[in-house]
Amino acid sequence: MTFDPVKTGDSERDTTRLRRLYGQYPTGVAAVCALQEGRPVGIVATSFTPVSMDPALVSICVQHTSTTWPTLSKDGHLGISVLASTHEAASRQIAAKNTDRFAGISWFAGESTAVFLADAAAWLDCRISTSIPAGDHDVVLLEVNSTAVNETAKPLVFHDSRFRTLVIGEES
Repeated sequence: MTFDPVKTGDSERDTTRLRRLYGQYPTGVAAVCALQEGRPVGIVATSFTPVSMDPALVSICVQHTSTTWPTLSKDGHLGISVLASTHEAASRQIAAKNTDRFAGISWFAGESTAVFLADAAAWLDCRISTSIPAGDHDVVLLEVNSTAVNETAKPLVFHDSRFRTLVIGEES
């Protein structure tokens, strides 16, 4: 296939084309969770990105249409669990609408209101730093307060609208 550019516009066809194009970029999958009124609340983000080492900052992108985000972000303290290859079902469940998103999912709370999924590949305890409107999403910068890594877990990857796992081979 050769490079055959098409200008983007507002049509539904362009949205479908962009979704397919964006899907060609593999991303990790993260659960963003917190306790609100004693219950876990969460969303799934495939847009989790490290931003800065000093200060330690990461980002997520949240759709303006999210009905969970206003509740989740209420006190500004969030737990991010970088999901492991064993979390595909949990990822789908936390992303679902009109269901108990945490039923049967093993989770724990940190010292703050941050909530983490058990057996994740990594955990970050964060506080919302700033939110920047960007098209139909907000880019949310998060200050990292503390972290932990699970060296034995393989990360869950989202690519081409499907969950995948990395095959770790010899380094070149």
